[in-house]
Amino acid sequence: MRLVCFAVKEEAPAFRKLAGPQAGVATLVTGMGRRNAETAVRRFLASQSVELVLTCGFAGGLHPDLAPGAVVFETTDVELAARLAQADAKPAKIFCADRVAVTVADKQELRKSTGADAVEMESAAIQIVCRELKIPCATVRVISDAAGEDLPLDFNQLYRPDMSLDTGKLAWTIAKAPWKIPNLMRLQKRCQFAAEKLAGVLARTLELKHIGQ
Repeated sequence: MRLVCFAVKEEAPAFRKLAGPQAGVATLVTGMGRRNAETAVRRFLASQSVELVLTCGFAGGLHPDLAPGAVVFETTDVELAARLAQADAKPAKIFCADRVAVTVADKQELRKSTGADAVEMESAAIQIVCRELKIPCATVRVISDAAGEDLPLDFNQLYRPDMSLDTGKLAWTIAKAPWKIPNLMRLQKRCQFAAEKLAGVLARTLELKHIGQ
């Protein structure tokens, strides 16, 4: 079994559609944040024999040269790194943060303090679990928002303590600032594009057969 993890459900459908029903490939939506990711992955690995884990999804760009749709990876496994590079992913330093990097200033500070090229919120926890269990693992992320752009909302204000999205608070926030709707729609379209780019890289890395069937 090869396990492909995503933080939120919006990241997964493009890969599931492209891969189709593949024997020996499982997808897991863990929920956002390190705690949710660790809990979900430990639970899955306790009941399944897994030979490879990919921790995937969206990431904010910190390196100014990374455009939306660029797929980056980080792994200590040499063979896995070679397969990802062949699939058109770029090696990068990826920082696992505790909150969403919303503004250009946030991203610049993270870039300065960590030297990272991209930022996300789950993979460090999954990498730790895989090291404990001696399972090859790679972080594979696609840039959804570039280093030089702000997100349209401060999403950190919209999550509950368990990191689930408070849809009521989201609706109220949008109702108070309807002029942000076009930017939110653009971000949604870009995330769909990014998810498709990521799905292609993952399918090539896993050498999936009958892609899209």
